Parts: sequence; C-alpha cells; structure tokens
Amino acid sequence: MDLVLTQAAWTLKTQALTGQVYVDEVEVDEEGIAEVLMDDNVIANVSRPGTSLRKPGTSSQSGPSPGVRPTSQSGRPLSGFVRPGTQGGRPGTMEQAIRTPRTAHTARPVTSSSGRFVRLGTASMLSNPDGPFINLARLNFSKYASRPNLAKALFEYIFHHENDIRNALELAALATEACQFKDWWWKVQLAKCYYRLGMYRDAGKQLKSALDQQAMVDIFLYLGKVYVRLDQPLTAIETYKQGLEKFPGETSLLTSIARIYEGLTEMDNAVKIYKDVLQFDNMHVEAIACIATHYFYTDQPEMALKFYRRLLQMGVYNAELFNNLGLCCFYAQQYDMTLTCFQRALSLADDQTLADVWFNIGHVALGICDHKLAYQCFRLALASNNDHAEAYNNLGVLELKRGHVESGRDTCKLSFNLRGEGFHSKASGVHGGEVNSYHRPVAPTFAGRRSEYKWFLSSEDRHATVSHIPKMSFFFTIGGTAVLSETTSLRFAPSEDRISRDRASGSWENLCDLL
Repeated sequence: MDLVLTQAAWTLKTQALTGQVYVDEVEVDEEGIAEVLMDDNVIANVSRPGTSLRKPGTSSQSGPSPGVRPTSQSGRPLSGFVRPGTQGGRPGTMEQAIRTPRTAHTARPVTSSSGRFVRLGTASMLSNPDGPFINLARLNFSKYASRPNLAKALFEYIFHHENDIRNALELAALATEACQFKDWWWKVQLAKCYYRLGMYRDAGKQLKSALDQQAMVDIFLYLGKVYVRLDQPLTAIETYKQGLEKFPGETSLLTSIARIYEGLTEMDNAVKIYKDVLQFDNMHVEAIACIATHYFYTDQPEMALKFYRRLLQMGVYNAELFNNLGLCCFYAQQYDMTLTCFQRALSLADDQTLADVWFNIGHVALGICDHKLAYQCFRLALASNNDHAEAYNNLGVLELKRGHVESGRDTCKLSFNLRGEGFHSKASGVHGGEVNSYHRPVAPTFAGRRSEYKWFLSSEDRHATVSHIPKMSFFFTIGGTAVLSETTSLRFAPSEDRISRDRASGSWENLCDLL
C-alpha cells in the first residue's frame, strides 16, 4: 500500500512539474536561416511553381502582389497574424545569433529551434537544496518501460521539463517494444523525438503507423507539420483533408490548410478556408484577423473595418487593433474616428510599438497634405525607435522636397543601410542625391501602399519612370492580433483632389497637443 501511494505521489509531482513548462507541439513552426541553409531533407532544390513554401509563385498568385504586401526574406508577409515562430527578431533565432553570436547558454551560435527549446529545458537548472527531482543518469528505463502509467508521466517529464530528447527517445523505444508495438501513443512520442532531432522521414513513418491504429486530430496535425518541414505543402494539404474526412468541421485542420495556402500566396483559397472556419467557430480570432487583412490589402477598408470591430467586440483590446482600426477608418474616409483610434493606440502602445503608431500617424498627415505634422511624427517615430528604416526613408523624401538635397540623401542612405531589401530605400538612396528639381518636377515616393503612380527622376536631363511602385510596410507583432502596420503614400495631386483639412480640424488640434 505504501508503494502504491509513493508511486501516486511521484506521478502527481512529475505531472505538475511537466505542466509548468508544457508547450503544445502541434503548431506549425517556421524555418529560420539555419534550417534553410543547412537542411538536406528537401526532395527538390528547384521545385515547380506553386509546390514549395520556400519559393512561392508570383505570376499565378491570387490576392495582392508582394509589391502591395511585401514579404520578408523567409517568405512571411511583413504584416499578418502572429503565430509561434513567425517573429524573425525573437530571441534564440539564427538571425539574432548572427548579430549576437554568443549566448548565455552556449558559446556556439544557436539555431531558431534550439534557442526556443533551451529555455524550455532550463527548469531543471533551478537551484534545489535537495538536488534534482529525478536523476536521469541513475534510472533504469527498461524497468519503467514495462509500467505504462509511470512510463508516460516520466516521458513527458524528460521531454518537456528536462528537454533531454535522447533519453526520451530511448524510453519511448523501450516502451513501444514492451507494448508489442500496439500502443499508438508511444509511436506519436517517437515521432516527436525524431522531429526534434531533425529525422523528419522517420517521424512521418511513425505517425503513419499510429494513424493505422488510431485516427486522432493531433496525429494528422503532426503529420502535416512534418510535410511542411519537408517542403511538401500539397502533401500536407492532402493529409489535412484526409483528417477532415474523419473529423468534419475540425477548425484546427481547416486553419492549417488556410495557413499553407497563405504561404503559397494563394490568398483566395486561404480566405475561402478561413470563412469555412468561421462557419464552425465564429469566435476564431485568427480567421477574423486574416480575412480583415485580406480585405484591407485588396482596397476594401469598409469590409476590413467590420471584421476589426468584431475583434474589438470579442475583447481584443491592444494598440495593434486600434492602429488597424485607425487605418481602416482613414481609407474609408471616416476621418472623425481616425485620430480617435490612433490616440487610443498611442495610449496603449509600449516602447516597441510606439514608433510604428507614430509612423502611421505621419502618413495620415501626409494624406491631408500636412507635411509639417508628418515630419514631426516621423521624428517622433525615430525618437522611439532609432532603427526605423521606413521613417528615415520618408524623412529623406521630405528633406528632398524642402530642397535639402544633402540631408535627404544621407537620410535615404541610412534607410538603405538599415533595410536594404526595401524598394523605396534603394530607389531613394541611389537616386536621391542626383535629383535636379530645376529640370523637371519631382514626385518623391513615400513608403506607402499606393502601387500605381509614377515616380519621375531627373538627373542631367535623363528621366527614369517607374510604375507600379511597391510599398515598404513596417509591421509590429504582439499577442494574437492581426497586424496591419500599413502606410499611405504621398501623392502630389491637383489641389481640387486633396483632402480638406477642415474635415478633421478638431481632431488634429487634439493630436497637435500630444506633440
């Protein structure tokens, strides 16, 4: 009796420690620079268009082009719903390791996966006067493998709390053999260990074997995750559809399909699937936010405004949402609400998002042709974030418009150095110092969302015309809200087409008080 009580107490404590650091492994994580450069599990280096997440198609894509909604080097849009692993600047990524090649845990540069799991495995490093709860070096895994209840609790403790994948794999292999390969749960755990060790094909074999014994939603999600890591998005979609045949209306499977379509830049199919998700779960935040994002980038701000208001009614209350509401109101010509939403966003913004809010307010000021206020807003954005490349770019164009060629050229060059992949920073940085306003009127390009207008450059009577100029959109991602740090462009139109400042004079006076 005492032995049974001791085992029960041991199991309870093990499960409690595991629950403190438990992380759902189902979410599809995205690859960083290390995985892209060092992964040799891809079937084809040169894949057909529309069959790879690493090289999504551009000619046959649906929805807005990358010029309207640009993407990062990893293929993710610069604005969108925040998902696990999609923030390129998060600690522990290869991108961060390149900037800071030594971490507190190791002298070696970390990868995007190891950095995350290092933190998950540090719970055992906490000082304990009695020593660690379980000394894995002294355990006889064969003894525990024959006891299913103890073995499962011990495996989760080793996998999540200790982050010791090799010992967890050894225990899972012994337990699978002890149950004569008839327990699907252990096969899934083997697949999780193989996936963590980078053995994706072995993980897929274990998951397929587990599906033959028991069909579970998580198994379909794990298997689709493996195919995504192998860069087989179409096979992953077929796997999710097979899961929908057994579990109709499962929102997690539908959401995974929509994410893959979004990664393939097939936005029409993605939005269609997101709408199907809302039919089964009308409170699904990701589906609502992604649909609103699509409507915004396809020049339907009124429709996007309805979905963002729905998020506000659901209880989402942060600076990102009010920023998006302000942008939608501005493009929908509801100027009385635009500044109110931005004022609320400023009151809720933290240090990381404050610069982006001021940046968007500056573009609203450009929309009503208040260049002085726009200049102040961009300077405030730089005061909050000195590395804000888009603010430097737009300040450079404003300086050029004022006739300060040297200052504008230096500012545009600084923007190019901070974010060289942006089209506008390249164009302004290369040609900014050669603009001669006496030969031909110059229509400078601001980092904005308008994609169809001309930019005339004049240098020694040689004119260059660029049409369909894409935008450089800056974004900020916190929480689980769709992020549309969208910008507007300054368009030098005739005076009769300009927006009258008198429509929102009262709101602007309130905003000027903040300056």
